Amino acid sequence: MTATRAEVCVTAIAECFRGDGEILANPIGTIPMIGGRLARASFEPDLLMTDGEACLISDHAAFAWPGGKVVEAYNPYRSMFDLVWSGRRHVIMGASQIDPFGNQNFAAIGPDYARPKAQLLGFRGAPGNTVNDATSYWVPNHSPRVFVESVDVVTGVGWDRAAAAGPAATRYLDLRRVVTNLAVLDWETPGRRLRLRSCHPGVTVAEVQAATGFELVVPDQVPQSRLPTPEELELIRAVIDPEGLREKEVPA
Repeated sequence: MTATRAEVCVTAIAECFRGDGEILANPIGTIPMIGGRLARASFEPDLLMTDGEACLISDHAAFAWPGGKVVEAYNPYRSMFDLVWSGRRHVIMGASQIDPFGNQNFAAIGPDYARPKAQLLGFRGAPGNTVNDATSYWVPNHSPRVFVESVDVVTGVGWDRAAAAGPAATRYLDLRRVVTNLAVLDWETPGRRLRLRSCHPGVTVAEVQAATGFELVVPDQVPQSRLPTPEELELIRAVIDPEGLREKEVPA
């Protein structure tokens, strides 16, 4: 079976959770949700998975439960905040803008926050997420408009701003990876500047750099992103996302 680009992205999201163990996986969005379910169904069985509302569930299906979902525990808002503030969570958020050091923006576009060119989601808990929990990002359209030298508004805190703020911001800061429709990136560099970790099949290093609005750290050898195994493809296609919603987010 040949994996589609969307399925490579799902697998890359799943890999973000490898080694996390018994914490709350909080993937936000279609492909992140499928990737989180894939991680639990394959190599991270102890992950706690949310249904996106107020329950922790054991089902692998991400969007539909024909026979009714299997609830492991009730997870009301107050319990969710207990998990957030204690750091027992790995959240995958989106980003309208992200800079070389991981500062993220999905609040507004434009230099004047009081009169933005475009009003977006707002801060949505991103400051607390980034300074308390492991955080990764999903960007379905890798472009220079998203990967910018400087974000217009800081919602998620990056490595440089956390360092400037001091121990209260750096103590639990744990920015992991950025998965896009082209590649996987991380901050595993001495200066905490964004690095190209892998390119998806059919994508070149030059194409990733051209789609990025700043200079990436590029190793001498950049591997290909991991392909899903036949067993993982079966889980994605037959169990987790039989309706193929992943292909609408990242078309072939």
